[in-house]
Amino acid sequence: MLQAINTKILIAILAAIGAITALLVHEHNTVEKAVAEAANTRAILQQQQAQAEAHRREEQVELEKAEQEKRQHSSNNKAVHKTWQKYVP
Repeated sequence: MLQAINTKILIAILAAIGAITALLVHEHNTVEKAVAEAANTRAILQQQQAQAEAHRREEQVELEKAEQEKRQHSSNNKAVHKTWQKYVP
């Protein structure tokens, strides 16, 4: 009878260990999926940041180009104005 009780206790302990193992495996899989999603999100954010930085640089180049054209156009108008002053009697 003692051997039957020991066997039942052993089976209960093994069942508990199996349940705990199953929970740990499930938790590990959940954490693994979360890590993969976090890595994917990080990659997307880095890509968006790189695109935003490239867009900002393009806008800066366009702004500088517009300013340069404005200065050049402004200086051309002054030169034309001075040229006409030379020719007008």
